Amino acid sequence: MEVRALGRQMVVEYFNCAPELLNDTDFVRKIMLDAARVTGATIVAEVFHRFSPHGVSGVVVIAESHLAIHTWPEYGYAAVDLFTCGDEVDPHRGIAFLKDALTAARYEIKEFDRGLREQIGMPLRHKPEMEA
Repeated sequence: MEVRALGRQMVVEYFNCAPELLNDTDFVRKIMLDAARVTGATIVAEVFHRFSPHGVSGVVVIAESHLAIHTWPEYGYAAVDLFTCGDEVDPHRGIAFLKDALTAARYEIKEFDRGLREQIGMPLRHKPEMEA
């Protein structure tokens, strides 16, 4: 099956989130793993880190690419990146899930197609065999 782009990247900004949630590493880890599951992704690995005095960063590596988050509790703000490849994963479901989980008053999405067929210069297929 030929595809238009190798991947889709959703850059999401969440505003007016509950600061205590954004500063809770266990909570952020749980919702990011749940968001990956909600999208239909296959989780491969995850790493999360809490900064001093506040803020959490983390990444969930999925077979289809990754989900990443960076939080600024002092501003009630979270920046999230959902990068997916193929047609099996629905990043919009993860975005809506995270809005509710973070109690965000609003969010903004920027969407990018990555690895466009026109830029690569050849037909694209999801998971083709490597040519020798």
